[in-house]
Amino acid sequence: MYQRILFPTDGSVISIKALQQALDLARLAGAELQVLSVKEPYPYSALSEVQPVAPQAYFDATERLASAHVKAALAAAAAAGVKASGATVEAVHAWEAILDHAKETACDLVVMASHGRRGISALLLGSETQKVLTHSTIPVLVVR
Repeated sequence: MYQRILFPTDGSVISIKALQQALDLARLAGAELQVLSVKEPYPYSALSEVQPVAPQAYFDATERLASAHVKAALAAAAAAGVKASGATVEAVHAWEAILDHAKETACDLVVMASHGRRGISALLLGSETQKVLTHSTIPVLVVR
């Protein structure tokens, strides 16, 4: 069945729901869980010499937050008896980082949440989940 399942997380309530599905599948298949949290790069601006937050403070804060999301998922995996490892990466486009990580870690399934945006908000904000679905060469399970 599945050997390695990728679970990308942003720490949202819906991603916690997706985590439970990923853990259930991993336990049933005897698969390893790969947890990933993608950090946004520092929003440099050429228009201003004064930045609202110093770059290092921004990097530290985003790493703390992303690491906390990964650690929470790893703790849940340990409690469920599922072998798991985690990582944080920085990327402009989360969907590309998710697919790159899936390839690098030889994952054969991605389990991720969808926030279910519709209408104009979906058009304006886009959907990382939709982009993963569109570009993935491996199965993707979307949890809503």
